[in-house]
Amino acid sequence: MGMSESALCQMDRLSPRERRQGAILDAAEALFLEQGYERTGLAEIVKRSGGSLATLYELFGNKQGLLRAIATRWCDEAMLRSLDDDATRGLSNVEILKRYAHRQKELMESPHAVGLMRMLISESLRDHEFAMQIYLDLHVPALEELIELFAEWAATGRAEIDRPDAAARLFFDIVVGDSMLNTLMGIEVEWLDAEQIDWRLQPFFSHFKIR
Repeated sequence: MGMSESALCQMDRLSPRERRQGAILDAAEALFLEQGYERTGLAEIVKRSGGSLATLYELFGNKQGLLRAIATRWCDEAMLRSLDDDATRGLSNVEILKRYAHRQKELMESPHAVGLMRMLISESLRDHEFAMQIYLDLHVPALEELIELFAEWAATGRAEIDRPDAAARLFFDIVVGDSMLNTLMGIEVEWLDAEQIDWRLQPFFSHFKIR
């Protein structure tokens, strides 16, 4: 299937440097998922993407920098647009959170996401500084987005949320907590479906008077 006209237009707007960066990330991501992060060498990535090792080092620093950039790109493209005003206009607060929860579930259960998360966890266990970078790059932005939303609802009387930070963490635990753990550990348990997620969220909505 060919690329959409909008995708082609977006590529046309990229600078040569941005195109080179994208090509390296695409190659690295594919190789990491195909044969594992540890077993993939930088020379293999350069061979698949074209260019040179010097360019790779200039753009990303090292292989760990590549993995971090891949994760950040995935987060930017997939996770942080579910609460946009344009996407939620006209929805009730309950509908907004259900839509967001379903979106998170769809994203996190994909084989691509699971493979990426396993690589990130493995590398994070080996390098604490990398773990903190990934936490700040991926988890904190999504958490802060939800905290901001809950704080706004509380301030405008649309919900009774006295601790938006704790409520945001609880929301994520309800939606993906145990399912993600089972998946990362390789336990063959199906993810919650939309109806099950909605059932889990009912006490959350009731407690915080979200309507």
